[in-house]
Amino acid sequence: MHIETTGDVSLTKVRLTIIGFVTFTFIGYFTIGLPLAVLPIFIHQQLGYSTLMAGIVISLQYVTTFLLRGYAGNIVDKKGPKPAVIIGMIGFTLSGVLLFIAYTCRGTALLSLSILIVTRLMTGFAEGLVGTSPIAWALHAVGDKHTSKAISFNGIASYGAIAVAAPLGVMLQHAYGIGSIAILTFIVGSIGLIYSKSKLALGGKNNAPRKSYLHVLKMVSPYGICLALGGLGFGTISTFITLYYAFLNWEGAVLCLSTFSVLFILGRVLFSRYIDLYGGMPVAIACLSLEAIGLFILWQSTLPQVALIGSGIAGLGFSLVFPALGVEAVKQLPVANKGSALSNYGLFTDISLGITGPLVGAVATRFGMLYIFPFCMAMTIIGILLATRIYLKQKATMAIERQVI
Repeated sequence: MHIETTGDVSLTKVRLTIIGFVTFTFIGYFTIGLPLAVLPIFIHQQLGYSTLMAGIVISLQYVTTFLLRGYAGNIVDKKGPKPAVIIGMIGFTLSGVLLFIAYTCRGTALLSLSILIVTRLMTGFAEGLVGTSPIAWALHAVGDKHTSKAISFNGIASYGAIAVAAPLGVMLQHAYGIGSIAILTFIVGSIGLIYSKSKLALGGKNNAPRKSYLHVLKMVSPYGICLALGGLGFGTISTFITLYYAFLNWEGAVLCLSTFSVLFILGRVLFSRYIDLYGGMPVAIACLSLEAIGLFILWQSTLPQVALIGSGIAGLGFSLVFPALGVEAVKQLPVANKGSALSNYGLFTDISLGITGPLVGAVATRFGMLYIFPFCMAMTIIGILLATRIYLKQKATMAIERQVI
């Protein structure tokens, strides 16, 4: 099933079709975002463990996500996206049950922490299977020419979900405790499971020759590394902003996270067409540069109001990094490997978010909380240099091809 776009009505239909599939992404990341800002505080202040331990537990989610990405891509290419999404929704539902058990065992710190570790691994399992599967599902419906739209909408769904869920999780925690977050996670995961079963299965019957997993990973890795370096800023803001504000005796950490997420979404909505107009690499370089500026402002801010500006600029900058680099990465592989290409590219989001907790937690522990944003800025600048190198290599290759013709 493919939708032809011959006018505004058809384009609207394409967008609505894509939205129908990336709703799964929204549901998944909503459940991920609910405990994101409260678990570090819970682990550090209620259970009595260090900030480094809190970061490690949060990041454990991305271990199983990382391990499951390749498996999910294989399912998508061979059986279609629907089975992967259904299994993922089951995982999100179970994570709500596990979180509730961990909360009820909070009186025994080690037991509660152990169950939280299993909870994070289950959440990672679910994310690994859902991940980029909705993008592949959408592309089966609307065609590969709408790749940038599908990736952009998927990003809006994921970060938009976190923008809504993270502050909601903080409010629920203050009003009713983490148990309420666990219950809501279970409900939302169950809704996602019912919805995924109702959608028409597409794809999964492509018998064309496929590249090996390692070949796909090698092809997308330069773009993925740039993404991972830029993603450290997002991971640090989403995971450590509550502790950062508490360290400085500031209020409004949730507003800072929401500002990042709102500007991120606006960037996706307003400027995603620039990827098709100017190409993925120039847009990625410009966005990473803007993110670095935002992180610099966060580093230098002495007032929470200034930190909000930095967070917003960082969010706006990071907004198009994933789709801009993703379009370039997916172009490297044939149609038979689109699912694997998307999944392998998504691996680098997992790597970035997975190392953020222990890496930035170690920076905070060794050098102090004030050093986390200059560290992230430095990593983003390295990402800019790598993206520039890729872009210049692309231009040189195109120039040689033109001479041959």
